Amino acid sequence: MATATTSSAITKDKLLWMYETMVLIRKFEEQARREQDSGRLRGTHSAIGQEAVPTGICAHLKDTDFVLGNHRSHHHCIAKGVDVNEMMAELLGKVTGTNRGKGGTMHIADITKGMLGANGVVGSNIPVATGVGLSAKTRKTDQVSVVFFGDGAAQQGSLHESINLAAIWKLPVIYVCENNRYAESTPFEYSVAGGSIANRAAGYGVPGVTVDGQNVLDMYEVGGEAVRRARAGEGPTLIEAQTYRYFGHYGADNPLGYRSKEEQDHYMSKDCIRQMRKHLTESKFATGAELDAIDKDCHTRIEAATKFGVDSPFPDLDELTTDVYIKYP
Repeated sequence: MATATTSSAITKDKLLWMYETMVLIRKFEEQARREQDSGRLRGTHSAIGQEAVPTGICAHLKDTDFVLGNHRSHHHCIAKGVDVNEMMAELLGKVTGTNRGKGGTMHIADITKGMLGANGVVGSNIPVATGVGLSAKTRKTDQVSVVFFGDGAAQQGSLHESINLAAIWKLPVIYVCENNRYAESTPFEYSVAGGSIANRAAGYGVPGVTVDGQNVLDMYEVGGEAVRRARAGEGPTLIEAQTYRYFGHYGADNPLGYRSKEEQDHYMSKDCIRQMRKHLTESKFATGAELDAIDKDCHTRIEAATKFGVDSPFPDLDELTTDVYIKYP
């Protein structure tokens, strides 16, 4: 398990960016749940509780680097800098969305920010990210490809095939497993042999790191080393971020049907935002009032994003025949 990096190695601006990013993700996800409950949004997969994982990784990335996600990817998009106005519009199926309302909650993409797309097919973006890494190496750039996936997707053969190729060719790919302990409702201990995702990396001769995914400073440290290796041409890294989703697999899923209240309370007591807030105030990087101002600003931004999404128009009917590979007569 990685230990937290010393705060002196991170600038105050970076620390505050990470806090702000996690708060913005949390408030976006909370609003998405409200939109779902109101009937304006037809289902979503909440990442509340997992904010620290992409935030710590993306703190090291450039706009020219690439991120690929999964069905639970709002936090990946926001951490990579995708506009929350366009994201909310996309969730609501509006033409002003990132994908003109055609992708919805599970297929957000923004090429300008290096977000190559979320994907509802489990494990499907793992080989895509590997191909992106091969492209970067072939073009001789210093770009990095990061793919986020869950512990359920870690059982897909595509992960093993991809890491094998990435290790052979020393591709700049970072494989990040967000182990939130449940593949839908299947417990991690029930479905994963060997008790770890990260230890599989040894079979391919690449680093495998287990990290506390509830601690953004730990994520920052581990992410920094993985990005450094990738940019230096040293090949891939497999990161297992041990995290927890506070809610069910999807909106109507009651997680207490397959896990205990005591377990939930334990992980919620380690909330990533609360931990970061405590670190910033106790280390004198920020006052409580400064952090309250960030909280308020994030709330205002999500309110504005919601209004933008609600007020935006739905796509015209002729949008049905645009953005497709083949147009039938």
